[in-house]
Amino acid sequence: MESESGLSVLSGLFWFFQNFLYAVVNLVTAVLNPQMWLDWSDKESLIRFIYYGASTELFFVFLLCFLILVLAGLLSQKFLWGVVRVTEGLSNSVGRLVAWAGLIMVIQQVMIVFLQRVFARSDIVLGVGIPFEFGVSWFAEELKLYNAAIICLCISYTFVQQGHVRVDLFYAPASFRKKKIIDLCGSLFFMLPMAVLMWMYSWFFMWRHLITPKISASDKLELVLRKARIVKWNVESIGVSANGFNAYFMFKVLMVAMVAFIFIQAISFFCRSLAELREGEESDGKYLDLDNPKQPAAPAAGDVK
Repeated sequence: MESESGLSVLSGLFWFFQNFLYAVVNLVTAVLNPQMWLDWSDKESLIRFIYYGASTELFFVFLLCFLILVLAGLLSQKFLWGVVRVTEGLSNSVGRLVAWAGLIMVIQQVMIVFLQRVFARSDIVLGVGIPFEFGVSWFAEELKLYNAAIICLCISYTFVQQGHVRVDLFYAPASFRKKKIIDLCGSLFFMLPMAVLMWMYSWFFMWRHLITPKISASDKLELVLRKARIVKWNVESIGVSANGFNAYFMFKVLMVAMVAFIFIQAISFFCRSLAELREGEESDGKYLDLDNPKQPAAPAAGDVK
């Protein structure tokens, strides 16, 4: 029994390092041959994009890139802070833009109430030249899309702005160094693995509502390439009600986008925690772009400015 368990461990390690080495080849091949997976006029290219989008090969390519990023950050503190500023800047920019969907949602809801109750209209016509006409119920159900966009695309923005609820039973009384170690472990062992699982399920779930025949995570590459001969776009356009909102595929797209931003924020949080751990307590909150920065504490009696 011990020999069998030892062989299984060795085979597992061999599989891991073999895939890790293949990741270099796969990354170079993907970069040098973009037409193999980005030329969607070719059905096989589309199928490769879908298959590799949540595959073991992509996982090891991501792991390779992450290790290269961390190594470069250890060699250059300036590079590490550059990654933090770019990733947090992306989250802040997207979040601040999408947050305006809340105002659009309120305006549209007021418009719906006025049209239904005051003007007794059953439809809304928008557009210049090409009319965009749907029933009031369509616009009423579309409000869910704005709400979903705010949740999915502002999740990393809220994290950067320190707006998520957290339990500080052990974290709050910890020293600065222990906090940064906790943050490093949290992003590495909780955020990133959870993002990997969410990506694997959400990726194929999205594509099952965009093309036919359906592709699952258990399909082999040879099987999906055979499916390429009959693949066609079949975008989900069935609403909950007869005249209701019928672009429900957008919710699946937003779900994948949300996981992508969780990935970005996990990497950003890891890099920030590592940079602050190396520089010390004086770097706490460095380059942090907050919408409502905390006011500095009032000087104590006797302090000289």
